Amino acid sequence: MEQPHPASAPRMALDLVEMGDGQAGSYGSQERVSNYLPPEVNSKMLYQDVVRIAWPSMVELTLTQLASMVDLMMVGQLGPWALSAVGLTTQPKFLFMTMIMAMNVGATAMVARYKGAGEPEKANAVLRQAFLLTLAVSIITSIAGFFACEPMVRFMGAADAQSLAGGTVYLQIQTAGFVFLALTSTITATLRGVGNSRTAMVYNLTANVVNVIFNYLLIYGHFGFPRLEVAGASLATVLGQLVAFLLAMGAVCSGKSYLHLRLHDNWRPNKEHLLNIWNIGAPAMVEQLVMRTGMIIYAKTVASLGTVAFATHQVCMNIQALSFMNGQAFAVSATSLVGQSLGKKRPDMAQAYSRRTRRIGMVISILLGLVFFLFGKPIVALYSDEAAVISTGAQILMLVALIQPFQSSQFILAGALRGAGDTRATAVIIFLTTLIVRPGLALLTVNVFHWGLWGAWIALVADQLLRSFLVLLRYNSGKWKQIRIQ
Repeated sequence: MEQPHPASAPRMALDLVEMGDGQAGSYGSQERVSNYLPPEVNSKMLYQDVVRIAWPSMVELTLTQLASMVDLMMVGQLGPWALSAVGLTTQPKFLFMTMIMAMNVGATAMVARYKGAGEPEKANAVLRQAFLLTLAVSIITSIAGFFACEPMVRFMGAADAQSLAGGTVYLQIQTAGFVFLALTSTITATLRGVGNSRTAMVYNLTANVVNVIFNYLLIYGHFGFPRLEVAGASLATVLGQLVAFLLAMGAVCSGKSYLHLRLHDNWRPNKEHLLNIWNIGAPAMVEQLVMRTGMIIYAKTVASLGTVAFATHQVCMNIQALSFMNGQAFAVSATSLVGQSLGKKRPDMAQAYSRRTRRIGMVISILLGLVFFLFGKPIVALYSDEAAVISTGAQILMLVALIQPFQSSQFILAGALRGAGDTRATAVIIFLTTLIVRPGLALLTVNVFHWGLWGAWIALVADQLLRSFLVLLRYNSGKWKQIRIQ
């Protein structure tokens, strides 16, 4: 029997509709499913549900990225070599997270479906299975990754000994704390699946505060702390991740939330749940591996342009990542609401939610684009006082501004597809755009046409535009409505 909503949690529009049979025909024609709402709900209620889930994620993700930006700004005061050193570790860190992120996609989709179907026991069983899976994978990855740090940073294209040494120690510290990051990400993914984004917001924001404080203390050696420079920035990040893990565990072990972990529950491996996590997560893992491979080729191509060019690139990527937060926050809403709607066998509600989610994200993306277009130079100047970095970076941010609406749409609709368990289609799209289009065009524009950093960013824009178009095509096909999870 489904647990009652906490008194502080308002009922969703989805709670007011009857359980359907999952067929579009049950609600009339396909046109009706697309354009009309059930009589029990109105558009305002749907927008409220979208914002209720998205705003904590928006606050959390935005402030997390701002903390990352402050981190890089502090590191940037050490010189371009330090920016380059940290930048060289970005793709290896994401590579370590590949399987964790993929399995989290499966866990999110499953707990959303079970929440919508009113089966809290199964939702909590999925959390336990995902937790055990993440624990095992993260321990193995942490040990293996620690000894591979220097070769990976060298492979990424470290242009000088200082960047190589700094990047290696930064990555080694990150791998030492990898288990905390991985387990926290799994708890966060499942909480978001049931629409609880506030809890993750609280513990991740607390972690960001810890990170920024220790950045100040450890990078420069203030208040008697040792001056550790790049190593200090990495250690501060890991300390923040440890705090987030402890708070996340406290949240799910308290027994007060829909999802909870208890020692006396059944922790034995469950073949059905693990198979469902794998079936949904495996395409996402292929997607992540393909994406990382393409991004590594792309990053190595940019690194070949030299330390200053790569430092400029790293600054622009860091600023662009702030714009991801809009799409990712509303993608959380899309994933949760689409998954819960399909769990209740209401594809009409799934489509109604995803359309409104996309509209809100689009408005915010246009505003972000205007900020990047008009204030690019002062934003880049926060990272470095190098004239070449500021000038080129500001020009690149104009490109970033132009792709904002497409980028937002892509994130949100991909989130809706993942909420439906439609991960194979997104894997194919990522293969085409990130492994072929972006690195292929970058190699062509940088090495053949000699367009420098501009060529690399033209390749990135082409990737984003094509990916947005293909994700939209897949979503409009409606095939995601027929996917079944046992």
